[in-house]
Amino acid sequence: MINNFKTSDFYYDLPEELIAQTPIKERDHSRLLVLDKKTGEVEHRHFYDIISYLNEGDCLVINDTKVLPARLYGIRKDTGAVIEILLLKRLDDNRWETLVKPGKKARTGTEIVFKEGLLAGKIINVEEDGNRIIEFEYRGIFEEILDSLGEMPLPPYIHEKLEDKDRYQTIYAKNPGSAAAPTAGLHFNDELLEKIEAKGVVIARLTLHVGLGTFRPVKAEYISEHKMHSEYYELSEKEAEKINAAKRNGKKIISVGTTSTRTLETIGDSSGFVREQKGWTDIFIFPGYKYRVVDCLITNFHLPESTLIMLVSALAGKEHIMNAYKIAVEEKYRFFSFGDAMLIK
Repeated sequence: MINNFKTSDFYYDLPEELIAQTPIKERDHSRLLVLDKKTGEVEHRHFYDIISYLNEGDCLVINDTKVLPARLYGIRKDTGAVIEILLLKRLDDNRWETLVKPGKKARTGTEIVFKEGLLAGKIINVEEDGNRIIEFEYRGIFEEILDSLGEMPLPPYIHEKLEDKDRYQTIYAKNPGSAAAPTAGLHFNDELLEKIEAKGVVIARLTLHVGLGTFRPVKAEYISEHKMHSEYYELSEKEAEKINAAKRNGKKIISVGTTSTRTLETIGDSSGFVREQKGWTDIFIFPGYKYRVVDCLITNFHLPESTLIMLVSALAGKEHIMNAYKIAVEEKYRFFSFGDAMLIK
């Protein structure tokens, strides 16, 4: 898949006031821009209208990962200085790859204590990219301690405090492990999912734990030179069969979010069928890539020059996507994690 796309080819102007700082009151009342990937035509709807684009026998694939309250504040044992830790990736029961601020003096051997003595940590290695490996000590269940001490790791472009931390979780979040929410799923509520199932649409679940690499900017001049971060995924045999049954029957696979998309395209064979699998994916999807599994995509609006705007451009065509984004800006859609949605059909 050779191309000469530059990162700058995926730039668009976004007024700062269009970056959504808080979620809207009703999850499914966000706006929905519908893009026809063949013609480039655009419709303006609301998210609860999504049901009219789904047909009996189609398969809607959702990511049931759960965001960890992964931002922790501790005290350095040697100096008493406050230190911020962001959990990125669990390596085993006690060791995590983390992002530490301030990082300059956080050397190997630095010990950190957290309030009430529930948790302590020690930096045991500094990686090449500056991430720190921390070994934690605690009594009890780590997830419960994290729930009492941690904060939701909202993206860097959100400056408002989140009043209800469940609003940065999908309603079907089940498997803890993400450092960020699969935000396309934030628009669904129980009532909408029930209506979708009542219409005969099959809902399949997979897990991909979103890493903070999803927000990492592309620094390479040419996108083919960008090195993608890796993320852990799982798809069970039962859920794989739901997807394959829809494929065999000539029905559509509608992926909810770029995370579900990356998982499906990692697992899918040349005929578009999937199988039970778990592992790590660093798939980088950009124009020139031929989709094997996914037919349609429900997604939010992505950052300029990000790997995610490249992924959606591979499905709908770069010109169609950049034009749709231009329209979204003109129509004052809300952008990014707490923003409005797009259906590429």
